This record gives sequence, structure tokens and C-alpha cells, in this order.
Amino acid sequence: MPNFSFKAVDSNGALVRGSIEASDLEAAAETIFHGGLNVLEIRKANELLASIRKRYLARTIKRKDIIEFANNLSVMLKTGVPIVTALYDIAETTDNVYLRRNIQNIGHLVEYGSRFSDAVSLHKDIFPEVFIHLVVVGEETGGLDKSLADLAMHLGKMDDLAEAIKSALMYPTFAIITTTGALLFWLKFVLPGTMSMFKGMGVALPLPTRILLQMSNFTESYWYLMLMTPFALFTLVMAMNRRAETRYYIDAAKIKMPVMKHIVYNKLLALYAEQMRILSVAGITVTRSMDIVARIIGNEVFRLAIEGSLQDISAGSGISEAMKKREVFPKMMTRMVFIGESSGSLDEQFGYLSEYYLKRLDDVAERIGKMIEPIVIVVIGLMFVFMIIGLLLPIYDLVTKMK
Repeated sequence: MPNFSFKAVDSNGALVRGSIEASDLEAAAETIFHGGLNVLEIRKANELLASIRKRYLARTIKRKDIIEFANNLSVMLKTGVPIVTALYDIAETTDNVYLRRNIQNIGHLVEYGSRFSDAVSLHKDIFPEVFIHLVVVGEETGGLDKSLADLAMHLGKMDDLAEAIKSALMYPTFAIITTTGALLFWLKFVLPGTMSMFKGMGVALPLPTRILLQMSNFTESYWYLMLMTPFALFTLVMAMNRRAETRYYIDAAKIKMPVMKHIVYNKLLALYAEQMRILSVAGITVTRSMDIVARIIGNEVFRLAIEGSLQDISAGSGISEAMKKREVFPKMMTRMVFIGESSGSLDEQFGYLSEYYLKRLDDVAERIGKMIEPIVIVVIGLMFVFMIIGLLLPIYDLVTKMK
């Protein structure tokens, strides 16, 4: 749907600027008016600028905001509050302006006869796909409040997962940045003066010192290239991620890279198990669940493994049997899935697996510092040993000649 930018005043006379999605200009003006605003000016927005602005605003909404929205709406529906009233009440108490505006927009659409799931699906920039699917199931089964409560719990686990990953990556990131900074400082500010002194004395420079000299000269002349390198590598990886062929190899490297694989692999297993659990609890078929998870898993290796399993299941294979053919699924997971199939407790088994891999990820996050620390110490030690040797050899040569 097209975007419309507008200027309006609220009930207190304050000027409000914003944008809204609507089928046409008339529908946009009507939605703004029913939101308690008096329109002063409205026009169709530039699509590119509107898209960039929408992405930026969507990033201001945290997962915790969505969790709070789902939980509050579940509680209000459970107590018998009409959904339109509940949406407007929640919007009034929401701190994030962009989220508040979207909830109000959803309330207007529902008030005019739209289904809640259809209204939510128009805001895929802020609501994850699993949210929309579970809302659809909740409406069809008459248990929207329960679906929203399950969603709040599920998104809470996803938030814990994200926090565990951030915690695990914090120490390596800090170590790399500080080590690189120290190296650049030595090469640009410390070594040039020392090397000039050696040259002035006419000392013959040994190989390690000559290597240090070249590194120092390069750093002094092209330091900006060294600062740009991380951004260039990031841009290159992002460009490669846009192509499915290269994205597969990047994702495969992530789950095989030393140390990093413990974080990424456990995260993907936890995400797969948790998404399958919540979709199974909602009553969605296994084939439909796997199709949804394949689209949102975020790793090409896992996506192809899930899609391959789905094809085998559609052809009549058992779930655990299909998963067993794919190396990315560990034996423990396939065994638990087999038990779930046999006993009719697949959602419980996926719940256990989700908790298990989340716990493993937490353990990795706690141990990652101890795993990285020896590597960092060895790298820094070798780097400074090389520098000290490069500096001491000319001094030793000079002292020898003086004797």
C-alpha cells in the first residue's frame, strides 16, 4: 500500500507529523481523523524515502515492546475487554511513538470490520512472521488470548537467545578492537621515532627490524586504509549474502569456524526447536511449521536441510527419519523427535530441546571468555615479542660495535 505523510493537530493543539499506509488519500485521512487528530495537510510520500524511514522507525521498536504488547492484549482479552477497546487502551500507554501509531492503525482497521490478523499482517516490518501465523490460528480456534500469551512466552525466549549471543560476542569483540588499536598505535607513533634513531646512527637493520620498518611506513602512509578495511569487509560480506550461492558458503563457514561454531550452531538448533514448539502448540501441521521455519531460520545450510526434510515428510517419511538424513541435526535431536512422534508429544519434545540448547548457549556465553582469552594472549604475546626482537637486535648490534 502507498504511504502518505501528514501534518495534524491533536486534542491539545500540538502539531503532529507522521506517515501512514492506506489504500488511498481518503482512507488515510479518515484513519488519521479516527485516531483523534485533525488533519492540516496530507500528501502521497516518496516511496523510496518512505521505505527508508519505515525501516529506521521499525528498528526503534525492540522485541521487548512486542512482548509487552502481546502479553497486555492477551490479559485484556482474557478478562473480556473488546479487542478494539484493548488496542486503543494499549496504544495510549505505549511509550514508543511508532509502535503506538501502528497499534492505533490496527485498531482502526479492526473497528471498520477487518480481522485482527489481516490488520497485523499489514505491519510485517514490526511483527515477526510467527506472530502473524499464531494470531491467525488463535482467531480460527477462538483462543486468541492463549495464542498471544504463548507468543509473549516464545518471544521472551527469543529475546533471551539474542542476549546470550550478545554476551558471548562481547569479549571477543572487545579483545579484537583493543588489540588492533594497540598495534596501530605502536606502528604509527612509537616505531617511526625509534627507526629514525637507528637510521641516524647508521646501524645495519636485521630482517625483523626491516619488516617492522615496512609495516610502520605503510601504517603511517595508509592508516586510513586500515581503518576502512573492516567496513570494506562488512560491505563485501553483505553483498555476498545477497546471493544464495555465496550465502550458503558463508553460513556453512559460520557453523564450522572454531569457537564461533559453538555460538552459531547452538543458536540455530535452539531457534529451530523453539519455532517448531510454538507452531506445534498452536496446532499448525508439521509440514506447514517446517515451511514457516525454513523461511525464518536465517541460515542457508539449515534452510536447505529443513526443506529437504519437508520433501521427505511430504513423500511419506517420518519426521525423525527425514531429519536423520541431514547432518546439521544432531543425533540427540532426532532421537527426541522420534520419541515425540511415537508418543504424540512432539511439542513437549521440541520444548525440551529448546530449553536444552538455550542452556547450552548460556553456558557457551559464560565460557567464551575463557575460550578466547588464551588465543588473544598468544596472538598479542607473539606480536609484541616480534616487535621487541625487532627493536632489540639493532641495539645489541650497536652495543657490540661500541665494544
